[in-house]
Amino acid sequence: MATASDDRAAADVLKSLARHLNCLNEDNKSARRRALETVKRETIEQRLSSVALQELFAGLLKALLKCLSDPAETCRDTAIQIITGFIRSVPKPEDSLPYLMPALAQRLGGKEILEPAEELRLALMEMLSLVVEVCGRQLAPYLDDMMKILQRTITDPFPEVKKESCKCTISFAQCVPDHFHLQAESLLKPLLLTISHQHSQVRVSATQATGAVIRHSAGKNVDDVLSHLAQRLFDDSPRVRKAVTVVVGDWLLHLPDRYSYFHKLIPLLLSSLSDEIPEIRSLAEDLWKQVGSQWEKENEDDLKDKMDFLLSAPALYTSGGERPGLGCRELVVRNLSKLLPALGRDIGDWLVQTRVKTAQLLRVLLLHAEDHCTQHLQSLLTVLYHACADPEPEVRTPCLESAKLLGAFVSPEVYLKLLLPHVEDSTSCSSSAPWTPLMVLGAVLRGSSREVLRPHLLKIGNMLAQPEVCQGSQQALYLDQLLVCVDAVLCVCQVDCDVISLQLLKVLVSVQSLASQQELHDKAEESLRSLCEAQGLSGACDLYRQHMADLLQWLSDSHHTWTSYSIQKTQLEIIAMQSGPVVGEFLPTLLPLLKSCVEPSRDPEMRLHIFTMLSKLLLDASNTLDSQGRFGEYMEIVLQDLLLPNLVWRSGRSAAAVRTAALSCLLAVLHGAAFPAERVLSLEETLRTQLISALEEDSKLARLLACRSLHSLLKLTAQQLSPDSLNKIYPELLKRVDDSSEDVRLEALKSLSTWFSSLGKNYDPHSCRPHLEFLFQQLLLYMDDPDAKVQDSVLEVLKVASAVDRGLLQQQTEAVREKQRSPEYCDKLLQHIHSL
Repeated sequence: MATASDDRAAADVLKSLARHLNCLNEDNKSARRRALETVKRETIEQRLSSVALQELFAGLLKALLKCLSDPAETCRDTAIQIITGFIRSVPKPEDSLPYLMPALAQRLGGKEILEPAEELRLALMEMLSLVVEVCGRQLAPYLDDMMKILQRTITDPFPEVKKESCKCTISFAQCVPDHFHLQAESLLKPLLLTISHQHSQVRVSATQATGAVIRHSAGKNVDDVLSHLAQRLFDDSPRVRKAVTVVVGDWLLHLPDRYSYFHKLIPLLLSSLSDEIPEIRSLAEDLWKQVGSQWEKENEDDLKDKMDFLLSAPALYTSGGERPGLGCRELVVRNLSKLLPALGRDIGDWLVQTRVKTAQLLRVLLLHAEDHCTQHLQSLLTVLYHACADPEPEVRTPCLESAKLLGAFVSPEVYLKLLLPHVEDSTSCSSSAPWTPLMVLGAVLRGSSREVLRPHLLKIGNMLAQPEVCQGSQQALYLDQLLVCVDAVLCVCQVDCDVISLQLLKVLVSVQSLASQQELHDKAEESLRSLCEAQGLSGACDLYRQHMADLLQWLSDSHHTWTSYSIQKTQLEIIAMQSGPVVGEFLPTLLPLLKSCVEPSRDPEMRLHIFTMLSKLLLDASNTLDSQGRFGEYMEIVLQDLLLPNLVWRSGRSAAAVRTAALSCLLAVLHGAAFPAERVLSLEETLRTQLISALEEDSKLARLLACRSLHSLLKLTAQQLSPDSLNKIYPELLKRVDDSSEDVRLEALKSLSTWFSSLGKNYDPHSCRPHLEFLFQQLLLYMDDPDAKVQDSVLEVLKVASAVDRGLLQQQTEAVREKQRSPEYCDKLLQHIHSL
């Protein structure tokens, strides 16, 4: 209830704003903007009661809504902020709906875009979402306006507006379900146009909104959206695939007429069981269990005999894997013969995404079919040969997993009879991909016993060693599938793997270079340990020492053609990082390779990758690059050829990122003190020039690294720099004390402290007195800085400086003290000076 004080407060504010409201009609943009800023400052930014704000909102609403059409973008923006602030703060925002909703519908729901600014359309949609949140069911009378707005904004050119519109659609459907279904179908067309947007988060939002619209509609449009949802299962974004999984599972469990679409929805849910993201797989598994359990209960009479006489689980599940429930298995077995022809067609579809999901679905179907696979083995192998020849790695992985399941469920005598002839004549399946029979064989054998693999070890090893298998492709999943063959060899026949040690190591390095899942990295590392054991080696270092020369030569053969998309740069990182101290034994080969890779003319992203790797090595130089204590001998190559050319300023964000990475490496070099000080002094001028230039970088991290590098340079060359060099450094550091970043400011002060400590006997305080006077004066100014950390740091710097020219510093400090500036810090400094 409004009190007299609330009424007075509102009346006083309205009265004070009367002149400013009149200014909203001025032709001058600045006048209107200032008027709106005043309104904002005097209303929502004040601590007024919610009741007073309610009255103010009622009095200002029409004028503010008119400002939504102001020609000036800043005015419209401020008006939106004010209205949004009121809606969020007032106790009865619904009172504004009769005026607000038509205004929003006019601004957002017309055929033409009245609001040209993307950010403002987003702000308007955020306001509408807030209205839905705070008004809820009271929006029912404005169903037409809401639908007009949502139909238009769901297809807005700005992705953020699309996302906000989808979010608003879901909230609105949940708020007014009794009315929403009347016009729900009108939103499907714009949603289906948006569901394939190039931004993944937009696709997520559109998928979720589509699910909500179907749930709260008459339920007659499921067929219209199924194909679109199926396409989203091919999506590269895990978030999109998760959204589809949730939507399909929700429909399967809750749609009133779900049985009408059961046979169409189940394959969509099964596809998510093979998703590469564990969270999505787990989610789909839970939903599929619920669906199977529900079907089993509803068909209990039909399954009574199988439930009473359950057969033992295949050996595949004795190691801890969970067997699908009876209801789930029966649903697949009863439909497998109908699905295989479609799978055979879709595995050759021209769309990559279709082939990927088909391959993943095949694996899930075989997992449920178990020994029923035998009667379909010839058709299944044909599908797998075709899939393994696919140029896309995402298609091959699940197909090889399907082949592994065949090894577990089908008798060896059966599959060997069909497979071995194709292994001997690899072109019989695909002339463009002769290695496909080997990939299928390796996967099938991976699921079999050691006795079956032993006779075929030599053939498998020779096939893996062929150049067209190991080096014929740089596709990520190609190498991942090679890892399946490596695992089959190492896990089952590890004692015989020493003869193909180098070839297997190349495969493992390639796999780790391209793997996106930790599971694959762990698997490769385990294979690496097994490979070491097979040769009687104590660890990976011995293995790399044995093959390092060959590996570096392997990479050097093609390094001139590397780009940011080349896998070799990652392979080099894997080799360098995993070989540990061994890399320090091959510096004469490694450093020229690095030099070529980081030449300024090379791809910036590739150089960035190389510098990142080099930085990691330098941080632990004693155990990597300097493991033999000879890294200092290569200072000229490291500094002059690798780092300094990449510190030269070039335009562009990529170039800036490269400079930052190079600075990180330079800091690691200087900080690690791997190079003798006298050799660093020979390059001091060039280093100083580049570091001073880096102090002006736009990147905060780059400026911070530059300060730290100067700090390390000063420490490394303690009291050996010339006065001229020193006098060129301090002004640049002093500028950084005014930096926008507190970290940079403090680091600059640390460097200045080191600068004072670096003034050796060659630095004459009398001849350099103007420099010291200027430096003392500037530092004393920061004794009054609002940041206490800066004040404390400045005090410490000046304490160090007092050893350079105590009299001059005392004189200037006393002058500052007399002006009553920072008396506390001045007293501390004077006390320190007197104690000297």
